[in-house]
Amino acid sequence: MNKALESLLDLLDLEQIEEDIFRGESRSALVPRVFGGQVAAQALVAAGRTVPADRPAHSLHAYFLRAGDPGAPIVYTVDRIRDGRSFTTRRVVAVQHGQPIFHLSASFQTYEEGLEHQTGMPAAPDPETLPTAAEMLPRHLPQHVADRLIEARAAVDLRYVDAPPWATVGQPREPRSQVWFRTNGKLDVDDSAHHTVDSLLHVCLATYVSDMTLLDSVLLAHGRGGWAVGDVVGASLDHAMWFHRPFKADEWLLYDQESPSASGGRGLGQARIWTQDGQLAVTVIQEGVVRVPR
Repeated sequence: MNKALESLLDLLDLEQIEEDIFRGESRSALVPRVFGGQVAAQALVAAGRTVPADRPAHSLHAYFLRAGDPGAPIVYTVDRIRDGRSFTTRRVVAVQHGQPIFHLSASFQTYEEGLEHQTGMPAAPDPETLPTAAEMLPRHLPQHVADRLIEARAAVDLRYVDAPPWATVGQPREPRSQVWFRTNGKLDVDDSAHHTVDSLLHVCLATYVSDMTLLDSVLLAHGRGGWAVGDVVGASLDHAMWFHRPFKADEWLLYDQESPSASGGRGLGQARIWTQDGQLAVTVIQEGVVRVPR
């Protein structure tokens, strides 16, 4: 396990300061605000800490309300909405400087047998044949930008199947992208230094990664390079995920993403996350602000 992954696990290991109240630290991102995936993952950790371990998360719905300050801690307050026989519902509000910056609703369910089907997994090359971020990014970005992006994503081994937006600036193409990802190191489920429930940890790590590339497909449709080159400005508005089947975040996952629409200064991304053996693990939908600078 590399130091970046250890740091990310520490970031997700929230401090409990009162019953149903937790505090998380922040760290700098590529832009001068808290990375949205961090807030979403920490909020899900807070919710999960109030739910029995035998009830894994099956969905979350979230709104990003204000930009987070990476120099200040974030306080997460959990509201125990419902504890039913099969389902548990939690609401989490993230607060900084006395103001809510993020709101999440999450649902958890006991395991049960039921109807089973899924669509087929899309074709994708073996992730081991694709270049790593450290190999690919300096080919397309100034070295200082590439270094910042590599550092920001160092906890994750993320590999693009096709060229990312900043590699094809000015060349609009189909609004679809694929990346393979896994944590940059195996997760030790017996590591007592991290108190997050193991199954919840994998879900929270996927939540963290899900905010990294989902709006890339919006950019591809318009030949925009995105945040890395500064030809658009944007931020996540809302985020929804459905967790269909168990998965491990330290094993390869295919993130198949597309954008069906952009309008009104907003872009929509939708995606599915697949295990390497073809199991549909997660569905993700996100809308974000995507504006061309004046």
